[in-house]
Amino acid sequence: MRDGIDSSGSTPGEGKMESNGDIKINPQPDHAVKYVAGLDGGGTKTNVVVADEQGKVLNAFTSGALNLNGEDHERVRQNLREILSSISKLCGGMDHCVHICIGAAGISHPEARARLTNAIRESGYHAGLTLVGDHEAALYGALENPHGMILIAGTGSICYGVNERGISHRTGGFGHLIDDEGSGYSIGREILSAVVKAHDRRIPPTLLEGMVTRQLRIPEDSDPLRGLVGFVYDKNRNKRDIAALAPLLNEACALGDEAAIGIAHSSAESLSDLVVPVAERLSLQEGRLAFAGSVLLHNTYVQSALRERLARRYPRLDMDLPRHDAAWGAAMMALSLK
Repeated sequence: MRDGIDSSGSTPGEGKMESNGDIKINPQPDHAVKYVAGLDGGGTKTNVVVADEQGKVLNAFTSGALNLNGEDHERVRQNLREILSSISKLCGGMDHCVHICIGAAGISHPEARARLTNAIRESGYHAGLTLVGDHEAALYGALENPHGMILIAGTGSICYGVNERGISHRTGGFGHLIDDEGSGYSIGREILSAVVKAHDRRIPPTLLEGMVTRQLRIPEDSDPLRGLVGFVYDKNRNKRDIAALAPLLNEACALGDEAAIGIAHSSAESLSDLVVPVAERLSLQEGRLAFAGSVLLHNTYVQSALRERLARRYPRLDMDLPRHDAAWGAAMMALSLK
């Protein structure tokens, strides 16, 4: 969405935002050069990339969250002011930044879109502005191209694609209560489910029980099931706490645990189910698909099972890991729109 009107359906940096707000500043920004910025606004942080007119990255840094669905509105406004101030310093003044593209979750909601746009304008930036879903920026960054598909399996899961005709389609991404199969949350939940089922002998014993008990620091001399249930149903528990158990799956699979291997295969099947409708609808069966998100980047068993499943169905589909992150993708989208 360009300035709230138009709508469209890791790269390393030299500087890092420190906790005190300092950033490594380009010592002599060229005032004859125009710059663009790309922001990947997540629920816990925002990654920012600033590039020049040739697409060369000037700097990259990390700052506060911009997710209006999970952050206090005033806190988001403050984070934006800090980000724009840093961009201004890097560019030698905000007048030299001709376009900003922000990829953020929940941006399709009209109220969230309007609030974010207003907050940016009130912070003093009045040049080109594009707001897109985080999956759109991730696609561009992953493939260095706006066309193709990306499958993201982090805390949640979503598949998104765009073909050469500009037609887009997405599957998943509707939240952990009704969707997100194959995600970190889903895997964490399945791990917990396997533990309780093994405890009452619905399934054979699993190494996951000891792993979960240790990670949750449940005392050895206490009832592990009571501790687990207390953890799950604590009113302060959130989906990220459950998703934090997902890395245990890779370790358990490596040890040959039957329950863990079963979870890995069922997760791969669910993720494959996200890809198929996108590939079929956009005729991208012989296109490119990037894997992203903590599950696909760090769980070798889920990724391997998914590759095998998709390769059987689409033998000419090119599957790879992201070339760049979503902030780089947003910066390149900004460059194409400046």
